[in-house]
Amino acid sequence: MQINTDRLAQFFTELCQLESPSKKEGAVARYLQQHCEKLGAASIIVDDSSSQTGSETGNLIVRFTGDENLNDALFFACHMDTVGPTEGLEVIRNGDIFTSGGNTVLGADDKSGIAPLLELMYLLKENDTPHCPIELVFTTCEEIGLLGAKALDTSLLKAQYGYALDSTRKGKIVTGAPAANKVKITIKGKAAHSGSAPERGVNALAIAAQAITQITLGRIDTLSTANFGLISGGTATNIVPETVVLEGEVRSHSPVMLADHTRIIKNIFQQVVKDWPHSEDDIGASLSFEMEEDFPALQLEDGEPVLRRIHSGAAIIDRPLYFDIAGGGSDANIFCGSGLRTAIVPTGMANVHTTDEQVDLNDMVALTELIYAMVTDSGS
Repeated sequence: MQINTDRLAQFFTELCQLESPSKKEGAVARYLQQHCEKLGAASIIVDDSSSQTGSETGNLIVRFTGDENLNDALFFACHMDTVGPTEGLEVIRNGDIFTSGGNTVLGADDKSGIAPLLELMYLLKENDTPHCPIELVFTTCEEIGLLGAKALDTSLLKAQYGYALDSTRKGKIVTGAPAANKVKITIKGKAAHSGSAPERGVNALAIAAQAITQITLGRIDTLSTANFGLISGGTATNIVPETVVLEGEVRSHSPVMLADHTRIIKNIFQQVVKDWPHSEDDIGASLSFEMEEDFPALQLEDGEPVLRRIHSGAAIIDRPLYFDIAGGGSDANIFCGSGLRTAIVPTGMANVHTTDEQVDLNDMVALTELIYAMVTDSGS
């Protein structure tokens, strides 16, 4: 098996040049459809998730039949969207290193996963290489809340396990990632003129500040984190702020700790609001606490088929494997929550979500070698 590095580099460059910020993935979806048609895909499905995500395209599910007697079917997943800025994106290649022109992201997150998948399928077709059944899943709106994966009808997939090609953890397979709860807290006080009658007001911002000082933020313990990232409220500098809204999250690898830490935050805010001083003829402050499960935990155990398969593929090409847990959420969390066991495989991308983003062609070659070994492994 000889990887066509020039073609792989071309795929990556062309994909990056197709600007695809979240909800604008249509050009990438069309590009992938055209290539998969040339490759003789058994089916190409564009689902109806756009009605939920607001994207100009649905998720793309592509099936290649392969030999069912060779090994289990598996899927590979990548997201088509990128963060910004992307306008005027220019791909710069210096030797084997790809960067942007410096004013935009590159898009290696996640096109450094997509390009090796295209090269894989072309290699298999050109060499008429026996392979297991393969499904490719290309999602939308991953960068703005995993929306495409959340809207995906997983019954469209036949494979029971697979791999998300979407990690910066070079050389490490991610087998664990936390679950997360989103929280939105609305504190309602009472407006008053801050100069002439401040005592008539109930300052919602002051209530929020006191509550936050009692909460542990950042890393709570070895398994959990918490953060408040958005705050809004008030109407003018000379008016006691009546309403303040805070938005944040709690994450944990432990469902029990996730529930406990979320409940602690709620209890602290409730207590501060309850104890806030107010006059007898005033109802004082009130609180609205909204919690939404953002994504479930990803937890894979040794011995599962999804890990046995990647171990076997790595052994074929004599490549050591290392395993790790991550602190972020990805489409793999959603797939796992739907019963599709999914490991996260690194692509070599670095400095993602910045204008310094880059990727080494040799890392994309290494990824192609690994997934080629996995789909051609007879399992014997």
